[in-house]
Amino acid sequence: MANAQYQRFLDEWNNADRRVLVRTSGSTGTPKEMWAEKRRMEASARATCQFLGLHEGDSALLCMSTDYIAGKMMVVRALTCGLQIVCVEPSGHPLQTLVRDGLPAPTFAAMVPMQVWNTLQVPAEEQLLRDIRQLIIGGGAIDARLSAALHAFPHAVWSTYGMTETLSHIAMRRLNGPEASTWYTPLPGVGVALSDMGTLVIDAPHVCPERLVTNDLAELSGDGRFRILGRRDNVIVTGGVKVQAEEIEARLRQRLPALSLAVTSVPDEKFGERIVLLVESKGNEKGGSQDQCHQVLHSATDELPKYWQPKSIFFVPHLPLTETGKTDRAAVRRLAQSFTR
Repeated sequence: MANAQYQRFLDEWNNADRRVLVRTSGSTGTPKEMWAEKRRMEASARATCQFLGLHEGDSALLCMSTDYIAGKMMVVRALTCGLQIVCVEPSGHPLQTLVRDGLPAPTFAAMVPMQVWNTLQVPAEEQLLRDIRQLIIGGGAIDARLSAALHAFPHAVWSTYGMTETLSHIAMRRLNGPEASTWYTPLPGVGVALSDMGTLVIDAPHVCPERLVTNDLAELSGDGRFRILGRRDNVIVTGGVKVQAEEIEARLRQRLPALSLAVTSVPDEKFGERIVLLVESKGNEKGGSQDQCHQVLHSATDELPKYWQPKSIFFVPHLPLTETGKTDRAAVRRLAQSFTR
C-alpha cells in the first residue's frame, strides 16, 4: 500500500539536497517551517530503533501525514534501519485497512492519542493494536482514561516526548506493564537539564546542533530521567497564584472522561487572569445539556483546589485543534476571550 504523500517524501528524501523542509504543528501559535538535515534525521532514526530493539526486516506502520516530522521520521527509520514500511492513508482509524485486508499487525507503529482511542472502540482493530510489539504514541497529551485502557496491553506501549526541532522524540516512558512510569527516559546520546525558569533544556547534538531551551516546565530525577509538568506558556497567574492549565485539565478528565475540554485564561481586573473552561458540546452551539453543565460545575467547584476553579464555563460545538490533532492553545484563548468581551 502507498499514498501520494509517501511518494512525495520519498522523492524529496532521495534528491541531492542534504536537507528536508519540515513544519511545526502550531499548537501554541502559527505553524512555522524549518530545514532538517538528513544526516541528523538518520541519527534520530538509529537512536529510536536501538532503544526499541527494532531490527532489519521488522515491519513499521506509516499512518500519519508525511507533511509533519512524525510521519517523515517513520519513513526515515524504515530506510535507515531496514524496516519494511506498511503504508496506509492517514485517518482516525489507522488499522482499519489492515483489518479489512486480513493483514497481520506491524512490529512497530507510531500514532497520535486520537488514533489510538478510536482504534480501541472497534474490537477487531483493538486486537490488532494489542498485537503490535512496539507502539509509540506522541503528538498530544495521553489522559488518564487512555492510559488506563492501555495498561494491560501485552506488548510495549510508550508515550514519547519531543518536537519538530528535535526531529521527533528524544525520550520515552512506558505506559503499560510493571515498567509503567510518569518519568521519561532519554534516548541514547540525549542529555537533559533545567533552565533558570524551570523549563527543560535538551542537549542532543546528533539531532539538534544547539542546546534547546524548551517552554516545558519539568522535574528531573536523580538518574537522568524527567517528567513534564506543563508548558510555561500555559501557566495562569490568578490572584498572584501560579496555576498550570494542563494540571486542571488532567484533574477534570479524571472526573469527566467522556467530555472534551480545555482550560485557558482571559484578562481580569481583579485577578490579573481569570481561569476559563471550554467544554465541547457537538451539535449544540448555544451550550451543552443541563446534565453536562451540572457535571462540570460540580467537579470544578467541589473537586478542584480553590485557585484552580474556573470562574467561567462555556460550551462550544468544537474545540479548536491543530492539523496534527493537538489542542490549539492560541485559538482556545481567542475563543474564550470572544465569550468574555
